[in-house]
Amino acid sequence: MSQKNETGTLIAALVITLVILAGGFWWFTRQSGMNLGTLTGGENNSTQNPSPPTQPVNPGTPAANPNTAFAPPQTVPSGTIVRIAGSTSMVQINQALKQSFEQQFQGTTVETQAGGSDQGIRTLLTGGTDIAAISRPLISPEPSQGLVAVPVTKDAIAIVVGEANPFQRGLTQAEVQQIFQGQITNWSQVGDASKPIRVINRPPVSGTRQAFQELVLNGGQFGTASNIVTMQQDATTPILRELGNNGISYATYAQVADQQTVRTVPVDGLTPEAANYPYQRELYYVYKQPATPQVQAFLGYVGSPQGQGAIAATNQ
Repeated sequence: MSQKNETGTLIAALVITLVILAGGFWWFTRQSGMNLGTLTGGENNSTQNPSPPTQPVNPGTPAANPNTAFAPPQTVPSGTIVRIAGSTSMVQINQALKQSFEQQFQGTTVETQAGGSDQGIRTLLTGGTDIAAISRPLISPEPSQGLVAVPVTKDAIAIVVGEANPFQRGLTQAEVQQIFQGQITNWSQVGDASKPIRVINRPPVSGTRQAFQELVLNGGQFGTASNIVTMQQDATTPILRELGNNGISYATYAQVADQQTVRTVPVDGLTPEAANYPYQRELYYVYKQPATPQVQAFLGYVGSPQGQGAIAATNQ
């Protein structure tokens, strides 16, 4: 064999050997999870962080379920006081949870006040309450102030008229919007006898008003016509008394379901009890980080079977 042939054979053998070694090294590193970056002193995120980095949680994003807020307490020290302030829409829920919590944990006290969602948030930020009850989501800049909203239950906003009102029909969503924006001002425009419509509105601090503005008016403004009256206080009972025989207003359904002096008006043929009723919103409890022991205990109880049972009883 010539020297030229021998040289070619040696080169070919060398190439084949290198290919085999490279393939074997590649297979070994794949099977063992070895990172070439660590062998060369480099940094590789796949070995430093085997799972994707956790995204920071927005402090204003509500928990998906009340049970995920805090664990239900087994015991609560006697003398514990929990202060709740805020939405008038949550008065019944607050009272039901107060009675259930105090009965479950002897020696505890739950103090409740109702003055509107915005009032509850302000009181929470100034340290005047432990928990704010609100009937709207958190809005800017509240999340950046360390506030966390925990969903409590869903609620329907009912359209209501006085029992003495001769209007017996339902309304469409478009008609409701036009009434509260001052475009429809007479009952004859919605198929009833000719009589001026008197709209009873809630004050701007009301969480129910803010939710109504988003759900019903699609973020638009309430009307300013002379037939629209804005109450000074965010309280449902005075509003219902103002309805008379030609008024219309709105309220959380739990507060009017058993009232004998008012009727709920179907919207697009649906009553507030319907699962697909259009005007539904979430109710929340809000706390300021870091949560105090009494806040953790109460919100943990809200998510417990006993707490959820107390809430459900208010909807019956």
